[in-house]
Amino acid sequence: MCLFSGLRLTIVPYQKYQKIRGFGGAMTDAAAINIMSLSAGTQDQLLRQYFSTEGIGYSVVRVPMASCDFSTRLYTYADTDGDYNLDNFTLAPEDIQMKIPLLQRAQAFSPHPLSLLASAWSAPAWMKTNGALIGKGSLKGQPGGKDYKTWAHYYIRFFEEYAKYNLTFWALTTGNEPSAGQMTNYSFQALGFTPEEQRDWVALDLGPALHASSYPHIHILILDDNRLLLPHWAKVVLNDVHAGKYIHGVAVHWYMDSLVPAEISLGVTHHLYPEYYLFGTEACAGWRPLDRGVKLGSWNRAEQYAHDILQDLNHYVVGWTDWNLALDRTGGPNWVKNFVDSPVIVDAQRDVFYKQPTFYSMAHFSKFLWEGSQRVGVSASGETDLEFSAFIRPDGSVVLIILNRSSSEIPFEVWDPAVGHIACTAPAHSLLTLAWNTH
Repeated sequence: MCLFSGLRLTIVPYQKYQKIRGFGGAMTDAAAINIMSLSAGTQDQLLRQYFSTEGIGYSVVRVPMASCDFSTRLYTYADTDGDYNLDNFTLAPEDIQMKIPLLQRAQAFSPHPLSLLASAWSAPAWMKTNGALIGKGSLKGQPGGKDYKTWAHYYIRFFEEYAKYNLTFWALTTGNEPSAGQMTNYSFQALGFTPEEQRDWVALDLGPALHASSYPHIHILILDDNRLLLPHWAKVVLNDVHAGKYIHGVAVHWYMDSLVPAEISLGVTHHLYPEYYLFGTEACAGWRPLDRGVKLGSWNRAEQYAHDILQDLNHYVVGWTDWNLALDRTGGPNWVKNFVDSPVIVDAQRDVFYKQPTFYSMAHFSKFLWEGSQRVGVSASGETDLEFSAFIRPDGSVVLIILNRSSSEIPFEVWDPAVGHIACTAPAHSLLTLAWNTH
């Protein structure tokens, strides 16, 4: 037996936690515009990088229902005043000419069915208290009333229209960032809900409508907002049996994560409601006022991604979805100039795209953590700056992902009781994945 004085990481296979659903990004209008701005061959290459086996194996795509800030105009699918039957519900040119063809092509490159996730930013203006898509406002009336019922029906109509193009959805969220629609003068599309309103809307309108539709299998994910709203939001909604029976999971965004420890938000929520899964639905770099927009080649942002994903995975999250799949060099288009960064930056003039360090950060997870992989225990022999998480994949192989954000290299040894040990080193500012078979 060789003596090893340094750090030892031991896999503990009998400590079993959550199973992975998948990783991916969002097909916003802006992402679609940027991908379509490239030549056909370059478009295929970009989609292949994300979705094929030779690429990084994305399996989740978040699809905004109508416009958001990453659109070039404000619209919904039912902008006819007073159309409570949604007789004039119609998809936009953005869907028919861009998002849908790109999703079909992404699906063709992927060896498995993609898990599509639908999120709406705002209801039509005529259904809202403020009469506008932007700013502070919620649905008129009360849950159970005609505006809330029509808003539930709007989701069903969306699924029906996408189904005509052979695109079926895995899940929906109850609406992007409901807290935004409670903020005075909020600058882009939002729809306010309190947790009580969300609970009652799911129980009285959305849940029953989905259940009675052709899509009862579609998962309902609540919150779709920052984890600082947990565990309170989950308590209000999930303690209600009438709402809870329709709900599958809790969706979280990564903004302001540094203000809220994962344990008191994600951890507590999981321990209170273990039968509901946690899922990351939005994250991007370059959103902070002092650190805005695109930074080509930023390793720091790749570390931020890896740190957040590892922290989420170590607190029961089953998947993590990046924001725009592709943006231009200014971080747009975005009609309210809310420019941010993306793992893929497109330069249409030169017909090229750049894969950012964050792209490779995502790859360490999306490429190695196949659906059904189960997180297992890892014990460290002492204090360390390394961040890590271990998984056993469906074929029995083990994956250990390690992040070293420190400025010194850290030698360590990995022990797996099934196969023995391996000596390894994590260079300064590095992200590495170890994978091995156990039989």
